[in-house]
Amino acid sequence: MNTFLSQWQPIQVVLIILLSATFLFVLPNIGTSQCFLNTTTNQYETVTGEPCVNTIITAVPFLRIAPDARSAGMGDAGLAVSKDANAIHFNASKLVFAENRTGLSLTYTPWLSALELKDVYLGYLSGYHQINEAHAIGLSIRYFSLGETLFTDENGIPIGNGKSNEVEFNASFAKKIGKNFSGGFGLKYIYSNLASGLSIAGTDISAGKSIAMDFSFTYQTPNLTVGLAATNLGQKITYTNSINKDFIPTNLGIGVAWNKYLGETTRLTLTTDINKLMAPTPDPAGADEDFDGVPDYKQVSTFKGIFGSFSDAPGGFSEEMRELMFSFGAELIIKDNITFRTGYFAEHSTKGNRKYFTTGLGYTYKFVTVNGSYLIPSTSQKNPLKDTFRVSVLFNFGQLDKVKNS
Repeated sequence: MNTFLSQWQPIQVVLIILLSATFLFVLPNIGTSQCFLNTTTNQYETVTGEPCVNTIITAVPFLRIAPDARSAGMGDAGLAVSKDANAIHFNASKLVFAENRTGLSLTYTPWLSALELKDVYLGYLSGYHQINEAHAIGLSIRYFSLGETLFTDENGIPIGNGKSNEVEFNASFAKKIGKNFSGGFGLKYIYSNLASGLSIAGTDISAGKSIAMDFSFTYQTPNLTVGLAATNLGQKITYTNSINKDFIPTNLGIGVAWNKYLGETTRLTLTTDINKLMAPTPDPAGADEDFDGVPDYKQVSTFKGIFGSFSDAPGGFSEEMRELMFSFGAELIIKDNITFRTGYFAEHSTKGNRKYFTTGLGYTYKFVTVNGSYLIPSTSQKNPLKDTFRVSVLFNFGQLDKVKNS
C-alpha cells in the first residue's frame, strides 16, 4: 500500500494543480450528488432521477477562454462576426475578408477576480496582414498567469514557491477559395508550466507541451456570414512520465451572423455560435479493463477520442446534445465609432453549468478602437467568473472599401 501511495502522490499534486485551472470551466455543482446506474433506463442518474453531472475535463482549458473584449461582450460569440485581429482565435479564415489590410490587437483580462486572486490573468496579442486580396497571415500569443503557488511534498511539507503559467503561440494562414468563401489553417505550440522543476517521491514534474492545428472556413455575403472551425486538434499532454495523459480542448464550432446597415453609419449585427468539445466524455463507471489505474476512456488515441466524442456519452444522444455550448450576441454600431454590445452564454447544468449575460462598449477614433466587456452570472449560484471584465485595444491600418448591406 505504501508503495502505491508513493507512486500516486506526484500524479496527485499535478492533478490538483490541473483541476484548479480547470475549475474556471467547471462550476461548483460537480460532486454534489452521487450517481447510480438506473438499470431500467441504463442511464446514470442522481437519487432524484436527474441526469448526473458528467463534465468533460481537459488540460490547458485556457485555450478556450474568449481572448478579446468584443466577442466577450457578445456572449463569447466570434465565429462569424466581422473580422479583426482576434479572428485568429475563433476562425482564421475570416482574415481575408477583413476591412483593413493590417490589424493588431492587445487584450488584458483579470481572471477569477471574484475569488480575489490578484495575480491570475490572461494576456492576448494578435495581428494579421493581408498579403493580397486572396491571402492573409496572422500571428498571436496567449499568456495565462496562474499566479504564485506554494508547493509541498507528499507529506505536506512546503518545498518552495513557484509561478505557474501557460502560453500558446499561433501562426495562421487564410486563403480565398471563391468570391464568398475562404479557408484557414493554424499551427500552434502549447506550453503549460504548472509545477515544472519539482521532484516528488522520485518522479520529476515537467512542463506539458503539445502541438495542435486549427482548420476553419467562412462563407460571406453582404448580409450573412457563416463560420465553421475545428480548433486545438492536437496531441494529448502530460506533466510526468505517467501513462495518464490528458486531452487538450479540441473544439468544433459553427457560427452565423446577420448584419444590416440601418443608415449610412449605423449597423446592427445579430450572431449565434454553437460549440462542442471533441474530447472523450468521462465514464461514470470508471471502467479500467487493463487494471493499470487509469480509466479506459482517457487512454483512447487522440484520433479516436476526437471522432468518438460525437457518440461516446454514456447517456447516448441526449447526453451528447447536453454537451453543446451556446453563445448569442448583438452589436449596434452608431456613427461608425460608438458600439453597444450584449450577449448570453449557456451550457447544460450537467456539463459545466456556465450561464451568464455579457455587455460591452466600444469606441473608435481614427485607426484605434478600444473595447470593454463585463460578465454578469445569470444564476444565483456562486460563480467564480462573476464581474469578469476585459479591455482590448485594436489598431487597424490600410482601410479597404466597405460593402454595405442593402
